[in-house]
Amino acid sequence: MRWVLYPVAALVALTTLGLATLAAISILAWPNLPSLEALTDYRPRIPLRVYTADGHLISEFGEERRNVVNIDDVPVQLKQAILAAEDERFYEHPGIDLLGIARAALANLSSGGRGQGASTITMQVARNFFLSREKTYNRKLYEILLALKIERNLSKDKILELYINQIFLGQRAYGFSAAARAYFGKPLENITLAEAAMLAGLPKAPSAFNPIVNPARATVRQRYVLRRMVEAGFIDNAAYQTALAEPLRTQSARTVSGSRSNLVRGDYVAEMARQIAVEQFGEDAYQLGIRITTTIRRDDQEAAYAALRKGVMDYDRRHGYRGPERFMELPQGRIDEEALEEALSEAGDFDDLLAAVVLEASTREVKVFRRGETLTLSGDGIKFATPMLNDKAPQARRIRRGAVVRIRDNGEKGWELVQLPEVQAALLSIDAHTGAVRALVGGFDFNRNKFNHVTQAQRQPGSSFKPFIYSAGLERGYSPGTLVDDTPLYFPAGVTGSQAWEPKNYDGKFDGQMTLRDALARSKNMVSIRLLDNITPAYAQDYIGRFGFDTARHPPYLTMALGAGSVTPWEMATGYAAFANGGYRIDPYVVKEIHDGNGKLIARIDPPVAGESAPRVIDPRNAWLMDSMLKDVVRRGTATRARSLNRNDLAGKTGTTNDYLDAWFCGYNPDVVAVSWMGFSQPRNMGRGETGGAAALPIWVNYMRTALKDMPENPLPRPNGIASAPVADGDREDFYYSENEPPALKPQPSWLEELFSNNSPALEAPEEAIPAAPPAPAPAPRPIPAMQAPAPVVDRLPTPVQR
Repeated sequence: MRWVLYPVAALVALTTLGLATLAAISILAWPNLPSLEALTDYRPRIPLRVYTADGHLISEFGEERRNVVNIDDVPVQLKQAILAAEDERFYEHPGIDLLGIARAALANLSSGGRGQGASTITMQVARNFFLSREKTYNRKLYEILLALKIERNLSKDKILELYINQIFLGQRAYGFSAAARAYFGKPLENITLAEAAMLAGLPKAPSAFNPIVNPARATVRQRYVLRRMVEAGFIDNAAYQTALAEPLRTQSARTVSGSRSNLVRGDYVAEMARQIAVEQFGEDAYQLGIRITTTIRRDDQEAAYAALRKGVMDYDRRHGYRGPERFMELPQGRIDEEALEEALSEAGDFDDLLAAVVLEASTREVKVFRRGETLTLSGDGIKFATPMLNDKAPQARRIRRGAVVRIRDNGEKGWELVQLPEVQAALLSIDAHTGAVRALVGGFDFNRNKFNHVTQAQRQPGSSFKPFIYSAGLERGYSPGTLVDDTPLYFPAGVTGSQAWEPKNYDGKFDGQMTLRDALARSKNMVSIRLLDNITPAYAQDYIGRFGFDTARHPPYLTMALGAGSVTPWEMATGYAAFANGGYRIDPYVVKEIHDGNGKLIARIDPPVAGESAPRVIDPRNAWLMDSMLKDVVRRGTATRARSLNRNDLAGKTGTTNDYLDAWFCGYNPDVVAVSWMGFSQPRNMGRGETGGAAALPIWVNYMRTALKDMPENPLPRPNGIASAPVADGDREDFYYSENEPPALKPQPSWLEELFSNNSPALEAPEEAIPAAPPAPAPAPRPIPAMQAPAPVVDRLPTPVQR
């Protein structure tokens, strides 16, 4: 029997020697273990976050998405799911689970590798904070020692809290709170048992078990976690079965009509806020937990986003289906879902415009593949694209098998074929008294085009610029009732210095003498040109600087009367605000406050306020008279569509540029100023009839329907110094500055004038901006009768952000 004892003795000796060596290494390594300051003074990388004024998240920026939560705020079912999946004996062992290590060691010996690590939650915390993920015995030893040290210094709840906040779970989400938002679009406290199990299964392999990318594998892992919860006694069989039956609804798998994301759709606003933060704090802004509160209001922003999308899609529908985005080879027979998913991933989704691949197509129905499903579209769902379903359609544009198309879910109406619009639009809304931006949408989709058309696009304003010329005229002795000829104008080459210029009205008709009020309502170009000619372009160029316009972008030529310069929607909103608030210059701003990672206020905007600290730039009578004239544009002019809002305090002006390159509507009530614009990023003709009233005004109306919903009508008070007198034919009265002479009455028309008078509805002109010929030069200055001096301009610098 002695020969049997020798191997046993040798094994015991080797084991003793190994344990002694391990103990010696541990004793030597213990003093060299890193400090636990990173755990005891936990300062994670928290992304820059941008919020609305009413506290809703717009966006976040940073490599690590993280929402730090207290252990007491973590749902019990999530704690139990984590323990069941990762470390059931967490509250029992001292940081290392000897039974687990022995089990993993046997498995590794039998497989000849290092596949299993038997890491406890404490060991994972040690690895995540201090070590790499390489699978070596040396790293495992340090992991064990660190786990023991952590357990000696921190409570179990604190360790679990660190784990819940620090672990990487895919989708750039660090911690379970961020993962709940990334995968399910909801705060941690609102997740269900099934969602908790799905999240708890991620730490093992975030990429492999990602429910968005690999829903099938994620479901297998989720069921394993639920089964472990039953075995551990955390849930009963009834809860288990309910969780199994719950359908998987991840963020990207939801249809827009079925639910809304938790993020406010304000990507252009978020980008503006991000640039401000980086300018002040550098690259550290992405990890300091800075919170930026904007002036945006959630309801306004959502309404602006929806109104702009609808306006653009309506325009796109008016101009027909262009064809599929591209084609892929799709052999007959069994489809390769993996190849289809790859093609859809490359195409991407843009909000509710979802990519799909056509499987079958006819004039009766279209079958498409989308996320593992085959959807059938028919009837009204394919009506828009019917011309491209015909066999006679051009091959490069015909919808056929393998075509990559766009579909949209219309709820009860079912799915419909749509397309990605090429045209762009912008909408800006500001507080008329402070300049606080209420809503801003800089384009149709930020992910397709990050160019902000609100702040960056320099476009011709067309007739929407006329009010500033009329305002200048009021300061030169004109009044709303002043008569000006609406008769043809012609500038020969000798006057222009180049080609001849013959501006036109929309319908080519002329009304003879008419009041400025009527001319503005009917957007009469000849009257605007004659008015500018009289007050001189040089004076008008200087005058518009009061409203915040860059005068260098508005050369002093007669074409200024037709909006031949260049502006941004931001500048137009600033200018129109002076009419809305009684004559004060305000400066739009989008950031309200900035807080650091500890919640301390570090910056705040203190804007000039109309009637208090903002400078007065035009006479209050000028503002009141312009307001009354712009209200007539809505009541009986080119903006009558706005009457659908059933309000009496709305005012504004449409604008359409030459060849239908730009469509505008700039409007307001005394509290809210909003500007809508539509056009192509690279200017080109939008199509005949796509005027400001047809393309831009509907966007404005749909937004203002929400913005003004609970806002009472608030007309501007009539200032002193205004008189009234009969105007035009003497059958009505209008207002004028009391120190000026009342406007002259219109002479009795001859029978010939009555015969050719034009009383047709107000229309917009296609030639409302730069003519084909170079602009006419300004005429020589002429004497101007003595009258009231223009209102003084008071310079005031914007209040700086104080830190």
